[in-house]
Amino acid sequence: MKKTAGLMLTTCTDPYWNLAREEWLLGRLEEIPQILYLWQNDQTVVIGRNQNAYKECEVCLLEKEGGHLARRLSGGGAVYHDLGNLNFTFLARPKNYSVSRQMEILQNALCCLGLSCERSGRNDLTVNGRKVSGNAFYQTQTGCFHHGTILVSVDMERMRQVLRPSAAKLRAKGVDSVRSRVVNLCELDPSITVKRVKEALIAAYQKEMGPLQRLQEETSKELAALAEKYQSSKWRLNKADHSTIRLQQRFDWGEIELGFQLAQGKIQHCCLHSDAMELEFLEQLPACLQGCSFEDEVLVQAIQDLGTANPIEEKMKQDLIQLLQGEQDGERI
Repeated sequence: MKKTAGLMLTTCTDPYWNLAREEWLLGRLEEIPQILYLWQNDQTVVIGRNQNAYKECEVCLLEKEGGHLARRLSGGGAVYHDLGNLNFTFLARPKNYSVSRQMEILQNALCCLGLSCERSGRNDLTVNGRKVSGNAFYQTQTGCFHHGTILVSVDMERMRQVLRPSAAKLRAKGVDSVRSRVVNLCELDPSITVKRVKEALIAAYQKEMGPLQRLQEETSKELAALAEKYQSSKWRLNKADHSTIRLQQRFDWGEIELGFQLAQGKIQHCCLHSDAMELEFLEQLPACLQGCSFEDEVLVQAIQDLGTANPIEEKMKQDLIQLLQGEQDGERI
């Protein structure tokens, strides 16, 4: 008998509980193989798994004014959430997971609201060339999720104040500010609200999946422990470091910064910051470089020995080798 897809809605606006619930649902896919989770955060900057919080966000200003800094499981860049934004997460077991189908559900939902949107690059949806939704991805051996934002009536001025996108990233997008490359749906049609977008997305998901099983919110000890993890300084801020040498560059697959602490010419500690989506490949780098002599040929060989799973990772490997060899115009700090 075919199992019914699940629907989880929450009225909670605490980012730590909402991210905890997302991870908790990832562990429930044996019971329900596909789930749509809709949620909102109030005044929150959410950074990617490998990003440096203080480079991406005005952390002190955000928290002084009652906002929250959160770090998610997936890669990608920093985003601003408030109650004018709707967050979605498609969760599925690997055999049921399809990014193209999930993107089509999002497009169909916006189409029902009278908007024609297009996929841009690997993880954005745009209307008239301006971003209305950013997406990111995460997977384990037993489950995957695809989550993102839909900008409905976000406070763009507040977004501009608290986000600190790098100049290289903005140049790559061909714009001069974060605000100029995004647009709220309510600017395109004043009748569009978060409620209408939520209803359209649920309808599009149900049309694709069939009858939905409404899942109840829980506040178990397991969920509380996950929320505590997401709220902890260790999780949110542990990517900040004080390296003695930094290599920084933006490539077509994302921005990367490698920081090295050296002792007697060898790497004692390597810290990685990146908004790239290929988590599994990038997160091998610190361990593979730690203990190496800080010499081009040694570092290049260490990266050359890393395995790759697809053409994107192979391109990343070659770009990193060129950066270490000084063939790219990377910033050495």
